[in-house]
Amino acid sequence: MRTKVAILGSGNIGTDLMLKILRNSQALEVSAMVGIDPQSEGLARAEKFGVAKTHDGVEGLLRMPQFRDIEIVFDATSAGAHFRNNDVLQSHKKQIIDLTPAAIGPYLVPVVNIDSHIATPNVNMVTCGGQATVPIVAAVRQVAPVHYAEIISTIASKSAGPGTRANIDEFTQTTARAIEIVGGAAKGKAIIILNPAEPPIIMRNTVFCLSDYADAAVIAKSVESTIEKVRRYVPGYRLKQEIQVEEIKDASALRLPDLGRLTGLKTSVFLEVEGAGHYLPSYAGNLDIMTSAAIQTAEYLAQSRSCKERVYK
Repeated sequence: MRTKVAILGSGNIGTDLMLKILRNSQALEVSAMVGIDPQSEGLARAEKFGVAKTHDGVEGLLRMPQFRDIEIVFDATSAGAHFRNNDVLQSHKKQIIDLTPAAIGPYLVPVVNIDSHIATPNVNMVTCGGQATVPIVAAVRQVAPVHYAEIISTIASKSAGPGTRANIDEFTQTTARAIEIVGGAAKGKAIIILNPAEPPIIMRNTVFCLSDYADAAVIAKSVESTIEKVRRYVPGYRLKQEIQVEEIKDASALRLPDLGRLTGLKTSVFLEVEGAGHYLPSYAGNLDIMTSAAIQTAEYLAQSRSCKERVYK
């Protein structure tokens, strides 16, 4: 029996979530699509596919007969709206998967720490940059302590909606914190670049890790193994070029904060993420990795056992 879910937010991310679940998920069933604009394309598509819909926000969801049986709610609205949505949904004992920058709950990156949050009622999917790069930092950390990790995410300007543009600072701060908290780096830094190139480029990510000395081949193997794990739910996630591991005899030459004359290894990983094209264009890998990670999380939670039983026992 499939676990019933609702989607808050009928924009690009919410619509892509719905279509991915309808097309591919054997564990989830979309019972409701919720928006605030009655003319939104997401609500129109929901109606086309026979999914119950409302344009009255979370209050409209509460009035829907389907609400009682819904166990998981994806929130693809905004950080501001999520605080209100969380209060309402927690009072009704619903599992929440947050795709906004609100980060009320802990950061979750499926291949790194999903088991740590199996009983958490609200989990946050970090950012697209976080989903793409934190697994790499964690892979290096599995082999050697990481003193500093820096990531640069470059996305097509056309794939950055008003929410992303309004929350650039939140993106960099949230991603940097996730590099530290989930990835395990002592210090993290994140940079996002919106590239206006035509035709639009697909998402590209650069990850630099400064770590203690270790076997370079073991580091590369750990990174490659992690990439294959991410590819199971994001097929367009791949290496752009060979992993580079080089010796650093004096980190002060790199002009990085608080590292002094640290010696060790610098691991450089270059990735790209191509979207599946279910609803969003293939260059919007930044949005695709967020929705794919959220669905992977929901399926894992659903298959573990009843979300309500697990979270509110």
